[in-house]
Amino acid sequence: MWESYLTGLFVCGGIIMAIGAQNAYVLGLAIRREHHWWSAGMCISADIVLLTAGMFGVSAVLLTMPSAMEALRWVGVVFLSYLAAMAFIRTATGRQGLKAAAEKSRSLVQVLLATLAVTVLNPQVYLDTLLLIPAIGAQQSSASTFVAGAATASVGWFSLLAWGGARLSPWLSRPRVWRSIDGLIGAMMAAVAIQLALGSAFLN
Repeated sequence: MWESYLTGLFVCGGIIMAIGAQNAYVLGLAIRREHHWWSAGMCISADIVLLTAGMFGVSAVLLTMPSAMEALRWVGVVFLSYLAAMAFIRTATGRQGLKAAAEKSRSLVQVLLATLAVTVLNPQVYLDTLLLIPAIGAQQSSASTFVAGAATASVGWFSLLAWGGARLSPWLSRPRVWRSIDGLIGAMMAAVAIQLALGSAFLN
């Protein structure tokens, strides 16, 4: 049983940490202290729901809808490209851009909707949580324990992003450092968008 838990914890933890769009978005919110714990909670909830669904057969249904996945892929490309562009604009405007953004702080609902969009509009999330991870889980002695391990990894990782980003916010929000972080976030978002546009996510 513990072997299944540890497999879910470490293997799924590595996969979750590799989903750059979610990580970059939550970290950006944490640095600005903009409803970051709510956003992290949304990501955790989505992971648990998708992982559980994948282990109980949704992956088989997903494979029968290639046209839906294709449409979702292009919506994801557009949305992630938009997020990348916004990050690059913040990189260019620097501290003044941050002050302007602070004056127009988004509501909790807006942040949650954006977090949900970053999650559900990235087909890689479905490939990982509904296909790849269940394939690994099916080889374990206890599916429920495996999912518990995977859920623990998600809780730990997104909590670390939310806490760490907010904790280091005074240092990370310095103009030069923030520009570098925004540039990195923009690059990550753009890389995911390009990967989706080229269809390489479906070839892994």
